[in-house]
Amino acid sequence: MFPFRVENPRLGLALATAALIGLNLLVWIAVERMGAGTTLPNTLCTLGLIPAALLGHLPPGSTIPLGQGIACTLGSVPAWLTPLTSMFMHGGWFHVIGNMWFLWLFGRNVEDVMGPARYTAFYLLAGLAAAAAQVVADPGSKLPMVGASGAISGVMGAYVVLFPKVRVHVLIFLGIFITTVTLPAYMMLGYWFLLQVLGESVSTLQAAGGGVAFAAHVGGFVTGAVFVTLFKNRALLARREELLTSV
Repeated sequence: MFPFRVENPRLGLALATAALIGLNLLVWIAVERMGAGTTLPNTLCTLGLIPAALLGHLPPGSTIPLGQGIACTLGSVPAWLTPLTSMFMHGGWFHVIGNMWFLWLFGRNVEDVMGPARYTAFYLLAGLAAAAAQVVADPGSKLPMVGASGAISGVMGAYVVLFPKVRVHVLIFLGIFITTVTLPAYMMLGYWFLLQVLGESVSTLQAAGGGVAFAAHVGGFVTGAVFVTLFKNRALLARREELLTSV
């Protein structure tokens, strides 16, 4: 299930959302060098969040295996800073493009009712909460966690609280066949959230390492749904409702 359009008019220019997307792309291109050569594994271990390192169980300079014939050395960036830096890092083209699409699709309307400053603070809070959830879920992990998906999950949690009945157009893949359906946001995002909860449960039972950071997604989503009330600007929300009513 892949969302490609929402029936939700926008009132602002979504400058913060565009800036966050630009920053993520800049890091992918300029810092991670689009995954070229040894740059990607080295930056993952330098700027990615490694729970064991954050909790002081891995000293700087430790070698971390990432896959067959691939390893990296724990970088000199302080571990306490990596919950922030990791949310602007990505592991590949599909990873970064997918995350940025979800941010663009759902973030602009959330920014509409928060304003750019509150929205940016909210995004960072959701990302840090997502990182904390992943550390709590797997404190001994030596694998780097990267990606904006925890913060974007927070945006999605806010979206389902603010706009539960907005119609979301999604692609459904049925083997070689592709069809489209339209679902209310609470159903589409609720289904996505359920997948994350089930994914985390399976990962925990299997003691799986690596792969998708389901706990981060769950933590970010719950944080967004809970804290959206504190961050929404009531004046902007009232103005939005007034303008949409008058259309």
